[in-house]
Amino acid sequence: MFQKILLPVDGSEHSLRSTDKAIALAKLYHGTIDLLYVIDGSMSKYDVLHNDSKFEIDKKRKERLKPVEEKLTNEEIPFSTTVLHGEPGPTIVAFANERNYDCIVIGSRGLNQFQTLVLGSVSHKVMKRAECPVMIVK
Repeated sequence: MFQKILLPVDGSEHSLRSTDKAIALAKLYHGTIDLLYVIDGSMSKYDVLHNDSKFEIDKKRKERLKPVEEKLTNEEIPFSTTVLHGEPGPTIVAFANERNYDCIVIGSRGLNQFQTLVLGSVSHKVMKRAECPVMIVK
């Protein structure tokens, strides 16, 4: 039923909690998980302004994903990782709808709480527009 799971992550505590729920689903249904990390414009600018090189930027981005990838590896869940640039909500929805996922598991809050306050949450945007079930994890 939920064999092809999309797990958008950003390194926040909420995305770590959503990872646990995605692992439980994958184990229950013998599924696979596709990690999706979307870098928005403000994060990209921040990274460029606060790091000395592209190598350093890539290293820090990989560090944000490392705890999630370690959990999946330790639980022996097959996974792949995709990194995209764009506005998180629409980018996640487009990615999910193009690939016919069985389920999206997403944290209720991410790293950028100010944008959430002003623009609405990414999870809410995904829930409204995704063509598959969406589990929002608090």
